[in-house]
Amino acid sequence: MDGNKQQGLRDAEYNADSIVALKGLEAVRKRPGMYIGSTDSRGLHHLVYEVVDNGIDEVMAGYAKTVNVYINEDGSVTVNDDGRGIPVGLNKEEGKDALEMCLTDLHAGGKFNQNAYKVSGGLHGVGVSVVNALSEHLIAVVERDGKIHRQTYHIGIPDGPVETIGVSERTGTTITFYPDPSIFETTEFEYEVLQNRFRNQAFLNKEAVIYFEDKRTGRSEKFHYEGGVSEFVQYLNRSKKPIHDPPIALIGERYGVYMDIALQYTDGYNEAIDAFVNTIYTPEGGAHLTGFRASLTKTINSYGKENGLLKDTTLEGTDVREGLTAIVSIRMPDPQFEGQTKAKLGSSIAQKAVSEFMNEKLAEFFLENPAVANIVIKKAISALESREAARKARDATRRKSVLESSSLPGKLADCSEKDPAKCELYIVEGESAGGSAKQGRDRAFQAILPLRGKILNVEKARPDKLLDSEEIKNLMIAIGGGIGKDFDVSKIRYHNVVIMTDADVDGAHIGTLILTLFYRQMKPLVENGHVFLAMPPLYRVSKGKKEIYAYTEAEMAKAVEELGQGANVSRYKGLGEMNPQQLWDTTMNPETRMMKRVEIEDSMLADQLFSILMGDDVEPRREFIIEHAHEVINLDV
Repeated sequence: MDGNKQQGLRDAEYNADSIVALKGLEAVRKRPGMYIGSTDSRGLHHLVYEVVDNGIDEVMAGYAKTVNVYINEDGSVTVNDDGRGIPVGLNKEEGKDALEMCLTDLHAGGKFNQNAYKVSGGLHGVGVSVVNALSEHLIAVVERDGKIHRQTYHIGIPDGPVETIGVSERTGTTITFYPDPSIFETTEFEYEVLQNRFRNQAFLNKEAVIYFEDKRTGRSEKFHYEGGVSEFVQYLNRSKKPIHDPPIALIGERYGVYMDIALQYTDGYNEAIDAFVNTIYTPEGGAHLTGFRASLTKTINSYGKENGLLKDTTLEGTDVREGLTAIVSIRMPDPQFEGQTKAKLGSSIAQKAVSEFMNEKLAEFFLENPAVANIVIKKAISALESREAARKARDATRRKSVLESSSLPGKLADCSEKDPAKCELYIVEGESAGGSAKQGRDRAFQAILPLRGKILNVEKARPDKLLDSEEIKNLMIAIGGGIGKDFDVSKIRYHNVVIMTDADVDGAHIGTLILTLFYRQMKPLVENGHVFLAMPPLYRVSKGKKEIYAYTEAEMAKAVEELGQGANVSRYKGLGEMNPQQLWDTTMNPETRMMKRVEIEDSMLADQLFSILMGDDVEPRREFIIEHAHEVINLDV
């Protein structure tokens, strides 16, 4: 039975009187962050998601197949779907056109009426009106009932009434909007950010076809995946080595909650479980993810004990999830979220539905596929043994550090300030640069830890082997929050942890290795905004006693022009070429330095990037490098 079509109702029930209104658009412009999360690049792209989600809702209801998205040459975005079209005509209760209600009333839409949509994404009917409120200009075109209807708006206010401008045999909605530059920090849409979102949407809706084109560059893609979430899991594992194939697929319904779940174990050590509600990504999980995790642990333990694979051993959640890639996608009417931007699902019925469904269906799968079940349990037992070994290694490291006369690494030049909120740790590549940094720093609040060569690639290493690495052990002790699952961000000794490497290929590799360590083994350090990338200059342009430091080729050319004929240009090949004063002036002085905070905008994408860049499989890494070769070397995840 088709779960999507089952959730749609007769087209006749979706009309002008299906629209229910709760008023007020001014609040959106006054406090946009409440509705789209922020006014930076993330919030800007959220506008596109809201309009596209309306088309996806039509797909989920069984009335649409295709959503077309265009970034136009003038910087606007057009989204078109072949759904039923937003209703037009007089709404009797409100006394105005239904299309105008949807675009200008904050809480107007068919999603408040269970007869119009059984399930939906978007901001509970808030989405398209929020986009209108935050757009300098918006054009809505609806094809419905044999006619083409059009209305235009400026900062959410209609320019005039809804007009009928032609005839059409097709149905659908086309929205074109121009983000308001007085609201957003940037109005430049990024192809890769939208590309990732649309790919995910297509995996989650195997019936959907999403066509995406950037008319600024001519780049385009079509996303359509008949394999659905199972194909999604295989895509996520493309740079990993699965230990069973195909993924375990579980599809069904409980308590009105439709579930589409796929999971596959790899030979790696990191878990990647991503959860969605009505195709909306919930990065903080919630009830559905809690139900999945609890059931996974319970079912694997039960099967293992009943079949003599686990004798006196009980596996923990972290054991059964090691190396697991999974997608938990559910669809349900009226989901309750914690916060407007839907980061976490709060609906308790979802936890009950997923848990009971998983308990039954995963147990059935294991009984029918004992070879896969044995592989999974063997993997989990190995994870348990590794966890115990890692705990003993951490305990031994802690005991050793307490017993030694100096508990901190000998290479660490610590600062005198004891308040972590005021302290900075510079992780520096090489002894030479470390020496310059130690001499040039402000000893009151800046600590220096030089690293010798490249640290262990934790993407390929067992957790219990990490502390065999002297460099990783030094980093763990210096930072102070521990390592692995028990990392405690409240115990870190420095609130600013700065990675300072040479601006060359080796430096980029070392920086990526350190970032991989932080993301995989000290994740809260990154999530809480404590990790920064130092930005040393690439050039020094001088003439006589005048000197200008340049961070790009364009800045260097400008400096040469400013200093005039006879200007000398020095290209810094490494940090060690700077004397202590130069390193302080350009890279470490809070008054003049440039630094980038490492932020995780999309945890799914971040997980994929670390797997691609630092994993064993060469081909995905080669494809990534070719695709991004034209971009800058410093990649903000």
